[in-house]
Order: sequence, then C-alpha cells, then structure tokens
Amino acid sequence: MPGQLAGRLMHLNVFLHGCGHHGAAWRMPGSPIAELGDIRYYERLAQTAERGLFDAVFFADGQSAGDPADGPLWHLEPLTMLAAIARATERIGLVATVSSTFYEPFHAARMLASLDHISGGRVGVNVVTSMFDAEARNHGMATMPSHAERYARAAEFIFVALGLWNSWDDGALLRDRAGCYADAALVRPVLHEGSHFRVDGPLNVPRSPQGSPVLFQAGASEPGRELAARYAEGVYAVAYDLPSAQAYYRDVKRRISEAGRDPEAVAIMPGLVTYVAATEGEARAKQAAVDARLPVEASLAQLGRFVQRDCNGWELDAPVPALVPASDFTGPQGRYATILRIIETERPTVRQLLGRLAAGGGHVTMVGTPEQVADEMQRWFGQGGADGFNLMPPLLPESLEDFVKLVVPVLQRRGLFRTEYTGSTLRGHLGQAAVAAQPFFMPV
Repeated sequence: MPGQLAGRLMHLNVFLHGCGHHGAAWRMPGSPIAELGDIRYYERLAQTAERGLFDAVFFADGQSAGDPADGPLWHLEPLTMLAAIARATERIGLVATVSSTFYEPFHAARMLASLDHISGGRVGVNVVTSMFDAEARNHGMATMPSHAERYARAAEFIFVALGLWNSWDDGALLRDRAGCYADAALVRPVLHEGSHFRVDGPLNVPRSPQGSPVLFQAGASEPGRELAARYAEGVYAVAYDLPSAQAYYRDVKRRISEAGRDPEAVAIMPGLVTYVAATEGEARAKQAAVDARLPVEASLAQLGRFVQRDCNGWELDAPVPALVPASDFTGPQGRYATILRIIETERPTVRQLLGRLAAGGGHVTMVGTPEQVADEMQRWFGQGGADGFNLMPPLLPESLEDFVKLVVPVLQRRGLFRTEYTGSTLRGHLGQAAVAAQPFFMPV
C-alpha cells in the first residue's frame, strides 16, 4: 500500500456503547438489550478488546435521558463502570468522558486519580463541554452556557485538574512508621482563583501511577482544536473520508507544534465503523440486515439532533433540504461538517442520508473482507489521515469480535499493530512516559 509508515504502529481504541453504535442494534434478534445493566457484559467486551491488544476501551457519557422509546442511550455511569472493569482486565487502557460544564475539577481529579491507582495506571479522560439544554436543566441551569463560555471553562478545568494531579511530588510518600507518612514540603497547594473555579488543593489522593490520567479531546470546532493543541495527549476525531481526515490531521498537528508541544506524541484517532466478513457480499449483508430494522421516525429524530432542526416533515425520497453553513452552526461542529460533506459529495436523498448516519453518525464506514478493511485503514494511516482509529462497532459484541478475530491478525502480519503488550499503562501503550511532577503556576 502507498504511504510513508516509517515503522509506526497503529493505535486502536474501541468506543463501547450499548448494544452497538447502529441505531437499530438493540432491535436485532439476540441483541444484548437485557444485559445493559449487568457489569459482566461490559467486562466481557473489555476482555475481548484486551485479547485484541487494543490501547483502550472508551465510554462516552451524557447528562440527560433522551427519548426512552428510541432505545438505550445511557445506562451505567462510566467512571463507576471503569472501577469494575479495571478489576476484570490487566493491561487495556480505560477511558471515560467527564463534562467540564457539570463537574468540578477537584471532584473529577480525585475520582480519576483514584481510578488510576485502582487500575495500576491505565486511566484516561475525555474532557467534553456537553451540548444540550436538557443536560443543563439537570444541573440547575435553564440553558447551556454559550459555546465560547463552555470552552473557556473547559480550559480552566483542565488547567486546575493538572495542577491537582501535580500537587504531590513523586517522592512525597515516605510511609515511615517511625516518622512521617508524607513529606509535607513535597505536597503543594494549588491556590487557584480563576473565572470559573476556586480551588485551594492539594488533592487528597497521592500521585497516581501515570502521574496524571491521559487527556483525550474530541472537539472539532475552533476552540476545540485549540484546546486539543494545548492539552490533548490523544484526539478522537470525526472524518467521513480520507481528504477530510487529512485536513483535520494537518491542522491539529500544526496547532500542537505551534503550542510548543511534540505533534508526534499526540495520537489522532478518527472514529471507524466496520462490517467485516469472509466475503464482501457477506459483510454488506450484515450491514443491510441491521439497516432494515431502523425505524424512520427515530432516524429523523437523530438527524434533527445532529443538525438542530425539526426533520419530521422532510420527504424521505427527496433531496436533503438546505442546511445553514458550518460557520453559522452553533452546535457540535465535527459531525455537522461531516453531514455537510456527505450531502455535497453524495447528493443523497433524506432516506439515503439516514442510512449513511445509522451507525456512527457520519464517521467513516468500512465494509468488506478483513484484507479490504485493513487496506483502507492502512491507506488512512500511511497517507496522513490517522495515527490509528477509535473503533465504533455497529453491533455488540459481534462487530468487535469480528474485528479482533479477522482484522487485527491482518494488521499484525503487515507490521502495523502490536503482537503483544509491551507496557502496563495507558501511557505506555501510547508510547508516552509517566508525567513527572511539576510546580503549579497560574497562567499569566
């Protein structure tokens, strides 16, 4: 395959969600719909990903229930789940979403540091700003703060959390039974007073195995990209095709470099939906079988959430009505830009667009044999579109099991993916060292 690989190894995360990312996954015969409250279900999924030598499993989160009739949205709280999954796995990283709009940095930093201890240094956090008024109303707000205010709060949230994780030096714990438990001179206050938070510190959890959990970021807007450039150690991206992936990749890597950081140390991982089988026909039949179970009304409602429009009256077999330019859109930018690109490139009818968005909401979808899927992944990886992928299985556990059994061995034979874990922490899987303690300074 073309492209400059230069001995790089691909990073693979898996985004675990309900019965799968396809909107009709829970409607399939034999779906695990009755197991979503059983932690053993998620433990088994994480164990499957660990057999596949993935860097990490990732759980998103939301702060409102949505329409319960449409199917499962959220079930168990993810940080609670990670504590259990940490005990059922040995090496795989454990990443969950935390909302900087609704969490306080001390509370979040304490939970995440505790999880890093529990897991032996395998925790990461995807800091998000949240987006829906229904979520705000569950946290004492009438509406969500503005996009700019949410991202300003997020930047300060991360800054304070990093200060808290750095408030204990590596050698602070003495554990001297005849003397001091800890050297007080090596445990520093934070004494932060900013626009959004006042936090004295220090954290009441000693320094964790990784120094601090790995920071992931998933925003595609201008403030989101700037936040990623300043802080992200891994980036979850949305890309519909290779050109859009390349454009995002170049832009974020440039911003990271301009922020004085090493762009090679930050893995950019677009979301990836796969249907894999022994033949391309069988793979497409898998896709068609679940597509056929997607209710039109639920699909239109999902599209409405993505584009912030009421789509219920749209004619299914007519072209998609005109949407506002991305520059005028106030919602999540990444997926909206992807939808605009699909419309521009494919000129779909409303019905065709619904099918395209049914699994993964516009993330790239690869359908075919293990070799065909590996070929396309290698093309993205070798041609500046990705450092790896955030796998979004349309059906669980089937699609994850297919990928681990069929695609991972192809990537390994090509020298693109590890054949064993060489580290025991998430930072190790990402090729990063533990973070050394640093003094906390207020920004100028």
